[in-house]
Amino acid sequence: MTKKDLRIIFMGTPEFAVETLQALLANDYNVVAVVTQPDKPVGRHGSVLQPSPVKQLALANGLPVLQPEKMKDEKFLQELATYRADVQVVVAFRMLPEAVWAMPQYGTFNVHAALLPQYRGAAPINWAVINGETETGVTTFFLDHNIDTGRIIMQQTMSIPDDADVEYVYDRLMKLGAGLAMKTLDKLIEGNGKIESMSQENFIKSDEQLHVAPKIFKETCRINWQQPSKNIYDFVRGLSPYPGTWTNLVEQSGSNKSQVVKIFKTSKTTRPSVGIPGSLSVVHNSLFVNTTDSQLEIIELQLSGKKRMSSRNFLNGFKQIENFFFS
Repeated sequence: MTKKDLRIIFMGTPEFAVETLQALLANDYNVVAVVTQPDKPVGRHGSVLQPSPVKQLALANGLPVLQPEKMKDEKFLQELATYRADVQVVVAFRMLPEAVWAMPQYGTFNVHAALLPQYRGAAPINWAVINGETETGVTTFFLDHNIDTGRIIMQQTMSIPDDADVEYVYDRLMKLGAGLAMKTLDKLIEGNGKIESMSQENFIKSDEQLHVAPKIFKETCRINWQQPSKNIYDFVRGLSPYPGTWTNLVEQSGSNKSQVVKIFKTSKTTRPSVGIPGSLSVVHNSLFVNTTDSQLEIIELQLSGKKRMSSRNFLNGFKQIENFFFS
């Protein structure tokens, strides 16, 4: 079997998926069609429809694009079948019904941005950084009835530097995932449609705790100052630069006026905490917040309605910060 013999349908929506589709096209894999989410309404009144990044790339390369509202829609299933795909490659898409993932003769595999069975779920990159992991990676696996539980085909690891934020990890896993997708397809081609895979149960150590990676919501991003500084440091970088962690800046007066502040970057220190968690102090024009053990330096933040700025610039325009605290 050659690349041209293997008919591929690609499924994905965001920028993370673009890297893989671009790699497949650049390396002459036979992508016969693309499935992506329906165009998203944008603008003040939602009157403008914005195509997904994957759709934009597909159209630029003259590929047919399918955008079903419902994956079980009979017309969609009939149209999908006309492309006679041998395999489907899924990257950052949505849960597929069996009628879709079981359609190709060689199955459907997903590129997941974690080392399964760890971090099953919608936000594996964020949660790996939030939990202070020093290693992550990408996994290709066959889809089955449950989310991220199918048989593992291949994995590739990467280290997470202690100062890396989620953007750094995202960019590298995006490229790593594209490479692993091609390696998986090459193995499928070499085996004339046959490829080894292994149950995820074989990857679970007896004493290992499995972490999950649920979807991130606004309330997920709120900082809890009642914990050690290392936990908060990892939490901030695991959500920076997007969607960004946040806290309330509250005035210590009878009014208790508050405003939302986003925190984008912090730095660990050896300075012991000298106040209750969330209380603030300024030393040599640097902003520190107390936690349950040591102080955390605030490096970059953003007041509601303002631009992202350094803590020094923030302090220049915000007097008597010691009269406020983070809540």
